[in-house]
Amino acid sequence: MKKPELIVFDVNETLLDLSVMKSEINTAAGDQNAFDQWFSQLLQFAMAESLSGNYIDFGEVGKHTLEMTFTRLGKQISETEIINLLSMITSLDPHKEVPAALEKLKEAGYRMVTLTNGGLQTHTRQMAHSGLEQYFDALYSVEAVRKFKPHPETYNYVLEKEKCKASETMLIAAHAWDLLGAQRAGYKTGFIKRQGKVWYPGGIHPDMRGESLEILAYQLTT
Repeated sequence: MKKPELIVFDVNETLLDLSVMKSEINTAAGDQNAFDQWFSQLLQFAMAESLSGNYIDFGEVGKHTLEMTFTRLGKQISETEIINLLSMITSLDPHKEVPAALEKLKEAGYRMVTLTNGGLQTHTRQMAHSGLEQYFDALYSVEAVRKFKPHPETYNYVLEKEKCKASETMLIAAHAWDLLGAQRAGYKTGFIKRQGKVWYPGGIHPDMRGESLEILAYQLTT
C-alpha cells in the first residue's frame, strides 16, 4: 500500500479512553451494560438526525439518549446528574500507547488531523486536557457541515480543507461504521481493534489493522 499523505483520526475510543466514563455511567445506572446501551443509542440517534435532515450538537443527542437509557433501565436521573456524567467527555486520558505512537508518526513527517462527531469547543477541550493537541495540524468537527459521520460530507469536508485527495488520505478509527463511511468516500482505512470492537464483514477489508495505534504506527513508518 502506498503511504498516505494525510492521516485523519477519530477521537473517542480511538485516541481517548472512555473506560472511566463507562464505569461511572454503569455505576449510576446500576447496570454493567448501561454505557454500551447509551453509546449505541447516541450513535443511532445522531445518524437519525442526519438522515432526517436535522442537526443538533452531539452533546445534546448524548443528553437525550442517556435519559432514554436510564428510563429503559427503570432508573431516575436528574438533569444535574446527566450534565455531570457527560462532562467527563472533556477530561478523558488517551489510551496508554497513543502519545508515543503519535510522536512516532509526527517524527516520520505525517500530516495528521482529527475528525469528531463532537462539537469543536468540546473537542478542543478534550485535546488540551489529554495533551494530544501538539501532534495535530488541525482539529475538525462535523458541526462545520452539520451532519454526523458517516455522512460523506463529513469526510469530504476534511479533504477540501486539507486540499488532499481521498486516495491519499487514511482514516484511523476503532469503529467499523466510521471506517465504512470513509471507505465509501474513497479513503484508505486503519482499524484499531480496541476491546469489544469487531470489523463489519460487509465492508471492504481495512488497509491496516492492529490491536493498538502502536501497531499501526509501526506499519506506517517501516
